[in-house]
Amino acid sequence: MKVCIYGAGAIGGWIGHGLAHAGCSVSTVARGATLQALNQHGLRLNQAGRVTAQTAQASSSPADLGVQDLVVISVKAPSLPEVAKHIAPLLGPNTVVMTAMNGVPWWYLQGFGGNYANQPLTSIDPQGEIAKAIAPQLIVGCVVHASCSLGAPGLVQHHFGNKLIIGEPSGLKTQRVLQLAALLEKAGFEVPVSEQIQKDIWFKLWGNMTVNPISALTGATTDLIMGDDLVRGFISSVMLEAKDIGARLGITIDQQPEDRHVVTMKLGAFKTSMLQDVEAGKAVELDALVTAVKELGTLTKIPTPYTDALLGLARLQARIRGLY
Repeated sequence: MKVCIYGAGAIGGWIGHGLAHAGCSVSTVARGATLQALNQHGLRLNQAGRVTAQTAQASSSPADLGVQDLVVISVKAPSLPEVAKHIAPLLGPNTVVMTAMNGVPWWYLQGFGGNYANQPLTSIDPQGEIAKAIAPQLIVGCVVHASCSLGAPGLVQHHFGNKLIIGEPSGLKTQRVLQLAALLEKAGFEVPVSEQIQKDIWFKLWGNMTVNPISALTGATTDLIMGDDLVRGFISSVMLEAKDIGARLGITIDQQPEDRHVVTMKLGAFKTSMLQDVEAGKAVELDALVTAVKELGTLTKIPTPYTDALLGLARLQARIRGLY
């Protein structure tokens, strides 16, 4: 099976390493130091202090790699427009495109959301170029529940978590999604198949749409963020707005913010991905995590004053740093 990882960072490298170990013919689209490292060493994974490597073809040009059976998009959301420009050579009529990304994807309302179904999300795909480049029928959603980081270009450090929740945007348990689940399980992942992948996306977002930008603003790890009563109260207010928006879209969250805070506090002194991006001088994915929530609030007529405040402050800080 031909698999291409588009975005061989921490999560993409981790998934690609597993699929190569399972016998797939894995390739990657990469640039710069990552491309050089992958060509020299393959996909490397450090798990519990043991480094293993898997062979993978690497190129900066998708045209070198050809049509794939599976394309895993694991870039940060700001890179999606660039992916859309170059992904065509990887796609055939039966290619599965699995989006393993944080936040709200461009296809979120595709056949979903009741009265709001099929609305484009301009905060994610302003000109509709991503939707044009990747046919909707190719998409399978994926929610990653794992923590990985890069120890060096092409070298993934796996910290904890091993779950990939996948699902068709339609919610149907099609043959292709069941086959994909079986392949990912063979690759060593825990793979529940969701009947409403949008709910799984929203539930993960419910936690990281707040802690991520607040960490980027303050430089604080999650333990310090959750340990401040005033900050935690502000986070709860943002989460309640998102909970109401989700309910309008048909997503029921049967928890209160404090229930989620308990889970987050168990992570300890954890540095979020957005804080890591700020420290590395990389573009931050505010639009997928926060701007999209504001847009969905406008669409569903749910007021979002706390979300707006969070977005405004985080966006201003990112602009000043040249990261947005």
